[in-house]
Amino acid sequence: RAVHVCSILQKGGNPDPLHAVHMVHSVSILPKMAAELHPRSGKLIGLSNSNRTAQRNQSVQEFNHGLVLSREPLRDRDVFTVRIDKKVNSWSGSIEIGVTALDPAALDFPSSATGLKGGSWIVSGCSVLKDGRSVLEEYGRDLDQLGEGDRVGIQQNGCGELHLWVNGQDCGAAASGLPSRLWAVVDLYGKCTQVTVVSCEPPPDTDGEEREEDEEGEEGQEPKGLAAPAALMTEHQLFDVTNNSPSGNAGGVAGMGAGGVTTNDALLFHEKCGTLIKLSNNNKTAERRRPLDEFNNGVVMTNRPLRHNEMFEIRIDKLVDKWSGSIEIGVTTHNPNNLDYPATMTNLRSGTIMMSGCGILTNGKGTRREYCEFSLDELQEGDHIGLMRKASGALHFYINGIDQGVAAVQTPGVVYGVVDLYGMAVKVTIVHNHNHSDRLRRNNAIMRALSPDVGRPRPALSLTPDPETPDRLLFHPNCGQKAAIIGDGRTALRPHATDDFNHGVVLSNRPLHSNEVFQVRIDKMVDKWAGSIEIGVTTHNPAYLQLPSTMTNLRSGTWMMTGNGVMHNGTTILDEYGHNLDRLKAGDTVGVVRKDDGSLHFFVNGVPQGPAAWNIPPSVYAVVDLYGQAAQATIMDDMADLPPLPDDSSEGPTALSPGSPCSVTGTATASDLRFHQLHGTNAVITNGGRTALRQNCRSEFNDAIVISNRCLRDGELFEIVIQKMVDRWSGSIEAGVTAIRPEELEFPNTMTDIDYDTWMLSGTAIMQDGNTMRNNYGCDLDSLSTGSRIGMMRTASGDLHYYINGVDQGVACTGLPPGNEVYAVVDLYGQCVQVSITSSSGPLDNSLCTSNITEKSFPIHSPVAGVAHRLHSKHGKNVVLLGDGCQAVRVGGYAHGIVFSAKELKTDELFEVKINEVDEQWSGSLHIGLTTLQPPDLPSCPLSGLSPSLTQLRSKVTWLLAGAEVRRNGMLQRQNYGCSLDRLTVGNRVGVKRCSDDTMHIFIDGEDMGSAATAVSKNVYAVMDLYGKVTAVSVVSSTVMEDSDSVKASSLSSDSCSEGEEDTTPVSGGGANEPALVPTAMVFLENHGKNIQLSNQNLTAARVSSYNQGLLVTAQALPRQQLFQVAIDRLNSSWTSSLSLGVIGHSPDRLNFPSTACCLKRSVWLLQRDSVFHNSLKICENYGPNLDTCPEGTVLGLLVDASGCLHLFVNGMDQGVAAQDIPSPCYPLIDLYGQCEQIEPSAASISSVGRRVTGRCPGACVFAGIKESVCWTPPPEVNPNKTCEYQALCSRFKDLLTLPDGYFNEDAKYNLCYCESCHKLRGDETYYKRGEPPRDYALPFGWCRFALRSVPNAFKKWHIAYHGTSVGALRRTLDQSQLMPAESASVFSASPVKTEGHGSYSEPEENSTPEWEVPCVQLSPTMRYSGLEAFAPKVQFRDPRSLRCHQAQVGFQVCVRPGSYKVGPQTLGISESLDPRFSNTEIEWITKEKGGTLLYGLLVRIE
Repeated sequence: RAVHVCSILQKGGNPDPLHAVHMVHSVSILPKMAAELHPRSGKLIGLSNSNRTAQRNQSVQEFNHGLVLSREPLRDRDVFTVRIDKKVNSWSGSIEIGVTALDPAALDFPSSATGLKGGSWIVSGCSVLKDGRSVLEEYGRDLDQLGEGDRVGIQQNGCGELHLWVNGQDCGAAASGLPSRLWAVVDLYGKCTQVTVVSCEPPPDTDGEEREEDEEGEEGQEPKGLAAPAALMTEHQLFDVTNNSPSGNAGGVAGMGAGGVTTNDALLFHEKCGTLIKLSNNNKTAERRRPLDEFNNGVVMTNRPLRHNEMFEIRIDKLVDKWSGSIEIGVTTHNPNNLDYPATMTNLRSGTIMMSGCGILTNGKGTRREYCEFSLDELQEGDHIGLMRKASGALHFYINGIDQGVAAVQTPGVVYGVVDLYGMAVKVTIVHNHNHSDRLRRNNAIMRALSPDVGRPRPALSLTPDPETPDRLLFHPNCGQKAAIIGDGRTALRPHATDDFNHGVVLSNRPLHSNEVFQVRIDKMVDKWAGSIEIGVTTHNPAYLQLPSTMTNLRSGTWMMTGNGVMHNGTTILDEYGHNLDRLKAGDTVGVVRKDDGSLHFFVNGVPQGPAAWNIPPSVYAVVDLYGQAAQATIMDDMADLPPLPDDSSEGPTALSPGSPCSVTGTATASDLRFHQLHGTNAVITNGGRTALRQNCRSEFNDAIVISNRCLRDGELFEIVIQKMVDRWSGSIEAGVTAIRPEELEFPNTMTDIDYDTWMLSGTAIMQDGNTMRNNYGCDLDSLSTGSRIGMMRTASGDLHYYINGVDQGVACTGLPPGNEVYAVVDLYGQCVQVSITSSSGPLDNSLCTSNITEKSFPIHSPVAGVAHRLHSKHGKNVVLLGDGCQAVRVGGYAHGIVFSAKELKTDELFEVKINEVDEQWSGSLHIGLTTLQPPDLPSCPLSGLSPSLTQLRSKVTWLLAGAEVRRNGMLQRQNYGCSLDRLTVGNRVGVKRCSDDTMHIFIDGEDMGSAATAVSKNVYAVMDLYGKVTAVSVVSSTVMEDSDSVKASSLSSDSCSEGEEDTTPVSGGGANEPALVPTAMVFLENHGKNIQLSNQNLTAARVSSYNQGLLVTAQALPRQQLFQVAIDRLNSSWTSSLSLGVIGHSPDRLNFPSTACCLKRSVWLLQRDSVFHNSLKICENYGPNLDTCPEGTVLGLLVDASGCLHLFVNGMDQGVAAQDIPSPCYPLIDLYGQCEQIEPSAASISSVGRRVTGRCPGACVFAGIKESVCWTPPPEVNPNKTCEYQALCSRFKDLLTLPDGYFNEDAKYNLCYCESCHKLRGDETYYKRGEPPRDYALPFGWCRFALRSVPNAFKKWHIAYHGTSVGALRRTLDQSQLMPAESASVFSASPVKTEGHGSYSEPEENSTPEWEVPCVQLSPTMRYSGLEAFAPKVQFRDPRSLRCHQAQVGFQVCVRPGSYKVGPQTLGISESLDPRFSNTEIEWITKEKGGTLLYGLLVRIE
């Protein structure tokens, strides 16, 4: 006999909901329903535990077919509750629950619950579906986020409403109008694989809470005359009563008129809308069509007028990054039925109030320029915007639930809500249940805590503290999910810090007063996680804030210091701000203060870090995020607890910022000069206001004006140092002063565009108000380079002086305004990209020691201890050496200025000079490089045999940099390398180094320009040419001391004893006294791209679908000098391109992974294909092998050396410096893109850098003074490029020749491709030695070798050479197993012989013998000669796969017996050098001996 409460109330019963609850309890006398599952279920379900536990089988292979239903229909008020037992991470989505009117005994089970029709209501994620169609979005808890152990239940109450219960909490009504006979439905979908039914009974008695909420709902209402349905207010309606009205009650529920609740009058979009609008989701969602083609005609309005105190809220679903401007929202008096919709609502000139950007427009005209700190143009997808017309007529806007205040006072009584999907805004959805259930419960709990007398009517909610209560700064009790407050509110902690790294946000219990320091001490830390404490301020009231997992996820009203940067609303505004919080230890303190002037300052251990932000609102709460390592912190609220702060304002790490907590008056001193927060569009201010830079410096050259934060005093120097320049634009920095206040300055493109009260130096011209006053001033700003300092000073008499590197350039102009009325101004124009303010005042010396810059931003080379370098006594004829060989001066002409280092350079030894004098009458500049030429071998005097310039020095191999071009023996190898030497001037330093990886690096002013050349010989001298305008240099470097090897960072090197095809076995080296380096274990972070699946204890990563979304990073930072390596385990040829890898300079824990790595634009260095990218901009080309061609099995490694340079290792071979100034810590980043689907740790996946030596060979001899290996080593076991397309093309051509397979080695691993990618992957050198005695030969780069039958060991000591031939002669040569003549198709010089191919004889020469003679076979140690078309004629063929036509050449690699041939000159009449290692006089070998050659491999080259 269960009597429905609804029927009682409808018949005039007692409307008291509390009484109704008691009635339900008293009449529910039916027996309890069995808490079991029906035996019929989805096809993958297995039941156990008396049909109480259900498990989805094949959970790794299948994600659906997991439907189960209750054994019996649900009874009223019974909550059918299941516990989640198991989840897997293979899929998206999770448990779904609901009810259905379908009898399971006769049900044909669909694959998922959303396929149920015929009266089924399912909660999926946070949406409610009826018969598979969405009827409610944003409902309750997100079921996808529930974990193992969580409980979820479904209930049908006595009024036909469906309720969801999560962990014992009612989420409110999900649907209404349900039939009486329903079965519970649970879908073990996606991640959810096992559940257990725990109960099926009414919820526990919650009379106290229900009574309290009911009384809250009745508050302010008359006890009589209320319509009966009002007694059954839902939780959401209850929240409207207490929260949506200005005083805490609204006299009724929103949407409730005198006649009671209007049940079917939901706020929707009107059917009539803008021409490009498409409505869906029962008119709750509006979307603008053709968003990439059109930006307007997207106006939508509500279907009815807004009621008083009714919230109209929308969620941004989709934005496009093409247009400027974004969504606009407001109200209008126009009825949508009668309105002719405009293109945009701001075109409407009557009855309309709109919020646009951060301002308010009334009838299309601006009435409030800055209504709130939020701009609608900056909102992101997922953000909420709402509005409400109060009963008083005031219009309020809400952003993410936060009231922005009164936008308009007298709003008409009848208004419609209106949304303009303009510009970037494409799609929005009306949010009906903006009163989220957990927000409601939190609000009710706060109200109960503030008003213990819950049985009596309460006054309006007030968060104002009791005046009698001490105004002590404590933590608010509302804190993050994993945080707890103890110690009377002074201490916050994460109790399970080793299990979770986030959800540790805590806020202060009240807003901060101006100049009030909020400081906490770190009490406890854990070393499990990356990242640490974060601190800042927020405008959000902690009583109402839905706390995020980390505060940097909050997109409004929040400023946080994280690491050493500052973020505003989740976006970084300062990169290099102050001390890195991630490096703090237990006992350290951090603090924050908002000054009277609205500036925000942070403190670390009591040391002020300078201003971090400006214009901070007055009422902000302090916030601490116990993130990562930070586990516990305590407020230090007494000044006695604070470390003593210095009273002086001296510059340095202990300096006070103006107006710091210990110096509130903020007396200005010389050290308080900073850049103003107002600046040009392309300028960015960092480093606490000390540094200014121009963003997008390679695409933008102007709009980067910065100005000082205050006026200059008489005699005060404002000095900056140039930290970064780009060699792209003409013109450079401009500097001067202006009498215009920053607040009044409308920043132009350049300061020379200002036509009043401005004095500027541009190049050598002094300009006043945009007009040139004088030319040829004492300095030229366009000639300054990195490291130069520029100062400006206004004297008491009104004269303006400029200082260059501390030297006064004299009076620039006179008549400046007296008193403190001029500001320093700098225009980061053209080549100048970044400057920093120095701490100097008055005339300066030329040192940079007082410059307020770091070694990272401006590297300065400090020579290691040792003997100063000297120049060799052999030099060009116009050179004179001075100062005991430390200086060189060119005394005549513009050439003949070559000089050498006195000794050979050791590995990693820098030879550096400084330019002392230049002569501008000449063009061109200094050349610098390395040479194998031995200066002692040059004639003593005169030195007429030495080339007039370095580019013409070709007697020995020489690598050099001329301008921005890298040349080898005068031949161009590379363009646009680094900074052009032609731009160098007096004071600049240039250096050259041969690194351990056999690369040449050029240094300019101490900065490594990267690898300029590869395969550099070991015995080289530094060489330079005092050419053109450079007439004098001095040596500034020192030799490396021999004993410094013990402290020098070792590196991976390859001292191969044979060519790359021959195995070198690395062994661990180093003496016993070398300390063992303990490598850090590296695993991949759980936070990764959505298509990544980790396994093998997070050591192996695989992309499980699509071709992108495959980003992953390591959980641990990469230590310096440690090599991190992975092997490519699986490739999929269905896609193009392949993996990329690099490092990221900030913690990846909260990184929002984009689809590909190239979309990352903050502190990222990426190696992609054969290029290097920094923050998505290409900074280097032709670096290393093309990663897209790396085959399966390739081992790729990353290493950051002690100097902060990034190296790529391919199969253990260092490819040289890829990028510089890599921050510490940094994290390896890998993008499994395109073909690359899986990587795994290599055999030495994590190895510290040590010496790498090759196995010793049994036989060796000394030849030409060099010890060389002459032993034979077998080819490697694995061809490193199985998937090389060039090798596959060559193989298809070989197949077309129909040569017998018996001639070739059966094991394909001996076939080697020498295309650019393959030989770089193997780390091949260009030249090797072979045989007894050793003789040089070149690898056949550009060719593909197919190994012939194995060579007997007796031939391993023979020399290697090459022989070009024709396609027609291949078969005959292979048949004879030695080189044979081929008519006019091979490189033979033969006496009269029978030509077998045509069965005839050639005409014998006169006086010749009639006997056949052995022909002269022509060979060469390089295919650059033997591969010429005269020897290896080209043939055309069609590729059977691509059907494209190609040209092919063939040849042989052969073994030649020493002593069986003669070395001679080339016979083709070629004048230019063919191979730098072999001169044209010794490039051709001739042999007549039978059996003197042995075929080793077939060579194929295809164009």
